[in-house]
Order: sequence, then C-alpha cells, then structure tokens
Amino acid sequence: MTLATKIIFIAALILSIIIPFGYYLIGEKNKKRYKRTIGVNAFFFFGAFALASIMMLGGPDVQAAETAASGSGLAEGLGYIAAALVTGLSCVGGGIAVASAASAALGALSEDSSILGKSLIFVGLAEGVCLYGLIISFMILGNL
Repeated sequence: MTLATKIIFIAALILSIIIPFGYYLIGEKNKKRYKRTIGVNAFFFFGAFALASIMMLGGPDVQAAETAASGSGLAEGLGYIAAALVTGLSCVGGGIAVASAASAALGALSEDSSILGKSLIFVGLAEGVCLYGLIISFMILGNL
C-alpha cells in the first residue's frame, strides 16, 4: 500500500467523524437528528475501515516463499488464533462471573459484615477463570 493510499484512508476516517457531527452541530439539535448522525458516522467509519483493511491485506504476498519454506504457516496461525480466543473468552467469562459474584457479595455484605471473607473467596474464584485462560494461552504459545 502506497503512502498516498494510506493518507487518503486516514483522511476518509477523520472526515467520517467530522462531517456528520458538523452537520449535527449546524442544524437543530434533536434526538432524531442525533441518531441519524450516529448512523451516518458509523456507516462511513466502518465502510472506510473495511476498505482500508481490504487494501492493506490485499497487497502482493511477498512472504509466501518464506512461509512455504518454514512449513508451519497454517498451524502457527491457528495456534495464535487459539491463544487469542482462549485469553479473550476466558476474560469475558471471568468478567461476567466477577460482576455477578461481586454484586451479590456487596449485597450480602450490607446485610451482615461478618461474611466478608466468604464473599471474597467467591469473587477470587471467578477471577481465577481469567488466570486459567491466560495460563492455557501461554502453554499454547510455548508449543508454537
């Protein structure tokens, strides 16, 4: 991708933010106009982002010979994807568990302050899910 193409995409992304909100600020400020502005902004931003991604990834494949020589292109790529999914999904699950456990612990703690230790154990167990996912991710990355 050339420098001119990069500059054009950067300008398109910036203008996709400035033009809709400039349109909103100039006219009457109401809820319908604001929703339309957000919709236009999202359409142009993600459209320019998708086009930029296609252009960046659609260039000549210069590293094909190097990858073919190493012989582990697909397996290594899937390993990185697996490590990212393990970390991401375990952290999302741990976040949901901590949100539920911590809110219940605070509610129970407001009723009886002597159960602080028990409630912290449940919150800590929920956080452990994230750590287990991170450990598995390191194990996957260690085998690549």
